[in-house]
Amino acid sequence: MAEPKWLKDLKEEDYIKEDFDATGKSRYTVEGIDKNDPDWLDKAAKKVNAAEGDDYVELDAGLLTVNQINWMLRRAFGELTYVDDNNQFLWYNKPTDPSKKMLAGRTPDQVGDTMGAVHPHIRNVIPEAKKVIYALRNKVDGHDEVKMPVPNGNRHKLILHDYKRIEDEDGNYMGTYEWVQDIYPFVKYFCETTGQKLVDDPDATTGATYKKDEVDTGTGASKHEEHVEEKKEAKPDTNSGASEY
Repeated sequence: MAEPKWLKDLKEEDYIKEDFDATGKSRYTVEGIDKNDPDWLDKAAKKVNAAEGDDYVELDAGLLTVNQINWMLRRAFGELTYVDDNNQFLWYNKPTDPSKKMLAGRTPDQVGDTMGAVHPHIRNVIPEAKKVIYALRNKVDGHDEVKMPVPNGNRHKLILHDYKRIEDEDGNYMGTYEWVQDIYPFVKYFCETTGQKLVDDPDATTGATYKKDEVDTGTGASKHEEHVEEKKEAKPDTNSGASEY
């Protein structure tokens, strides 16, 4: 994935210390169960007498049953995951279609696993994941979010990983929330409905994997994601109240 410069500049001796074996303890750690047990979810839920089904859950701005929360999150835009402050993988929004291939594949038996068990031990996967968690845990240079596109040479697939720092009411780090999505369908729809197009930015220093010679003649949108430029003949709608992009 394409890292932002401030993340690239982190010193390895700092972020490599992230405990991906989750040997510590979070405020909400369920103790006495092997974190990498494939049946962790059922065992942990039983131990803490977790709410389920039609049990109501009071949220800060709503009252929903567990079923309603599950249904809503399953239909949420993108693939979502939550890792707590002890680097334990606790949740993801399982697709409604079990045959759907996820961009960042997760399975029910992984819930409860340590970050070390969730990530493959190949190439620089573990160190790079540690770098992201370390950066958000320590809010490096004030950053509480890491956006990382995945250059793949396919202009019809613009995959973005977005990691957000989760805090409690006192600003303490409580975990990392990841959102993964192919944003191309939205870019395409935006271009089709607004009469704008994506064009190559001659001043861009990134995005080299996306060529300049392909244009979507059916929609009037190029497949380059680097720069959105309004058509010369298009006039801004001063009454729309839309924010600038």
